[in-house]
Amino acid sequence: MRKISSYLQDLGWQVADIDLDANTGDTRLEILAGQVADLIDRTFEPHQRIDLLGFSMGGLVSRYYIQRLGGLDRVDRFITISTPHCGTIAANFSGRTGCMQMRPNSNFIADLSKDVNRLKQLNFTSLWTPFDLIILPPSSSQLGIGTELQFPVVAHPLMLADGRVLTAIHSALIQPVTSPI
Repeated sequence: MRKISSYLQDLGWQVADIDLDANTGDTRLEILAGQVADLIDRTFEPHQRIDLLGFSMGGLVSRYYIQRLGGLDRVDRFITISTPHCGTIAANFSGRTGCMQMRPNSNFIADLSKDVNRLKQLNFTSLWTPFDLIILPPSSSQLGIGTELQFPVVAHPLMLADGRVLTAIHSALIQPVTSPI
């Protein structure tokens, strides 16, 4: 995420990096979302609106923050990059707690799917690649709401450095806020 942070800072954006403890899939995603909530509460004023960007598992963690921990009241724009919104078959090959929550039929994915339409209350953008070998199938990055942009990037981590993706992030961030708040 350093390249994205630098890119946005060079464009004049204030960026707060969230480096989650145990972001290896060993920790329950709800716990990581709690870390996001705590960092946001410590970093920003209580009524300050923010934009949130999450990559891969971080997109699911951010979604949990938005949908379950009050983030909907704070977030204007939410951008995910190669996030397994509908789960990933690749998670079937790991016994790590957080990875198991990213399986397509997990209780975690089912819970977030119940009220996914809540994301329509903010500017939601999903950026994904059909060539992703981590998000399987790659279409799991799609939710059918908000803006979904597909990029022909050849690998999951390369989404973070692709110039087209960086430009799309900036474009999403400058969109007028449609939130009812």
